[in-house]
Amino acid sequence: MVRSEAEDVDGYLAEVPDDRREVLTELRLLCRRELGGFAEVMAHGMPAYARDGVAEIAFAGQKQYISVYLMRGDVREEFADRLAGQDMGKVCLRFRRPEAVDLGLLRDLLRATAARPGPVC
Repeated sequence: MVRSEAEDVDGYLAEVPDDRREVLTELRLLCRRELGGFAEVMAHGMPAYARDGVAEIAFAGQKQYISVYLMRGDVREEFADRLAGQDMGKVCLRFRRPEAVDLGLLRDLLRATAARPGPVC
């Protein structure tokens, strides 16, 4: 997916291909449930969750994968063992197929993010 021009997350989800919409909707619901006190915003053309105006989590449906951006280095370090076997860039956790999205791992990452503020990269 090319960078979205959607004004909100509902608009973003309406644009994604059908085969990815269900899991991205589940991911959105998970973010909303676990990230209490965060604002749901569009940032850099993708849904993001910000605390005090700073995005700490974002996700996107890309052409080749579904990506989750973990912008907190302290959380990535805390979960280094669990992330070691994943397709992980500097801040981007990638899932090649919608059915491969590990919602349990993502839930734990979101809970750790929500538990305390920290610096973003």
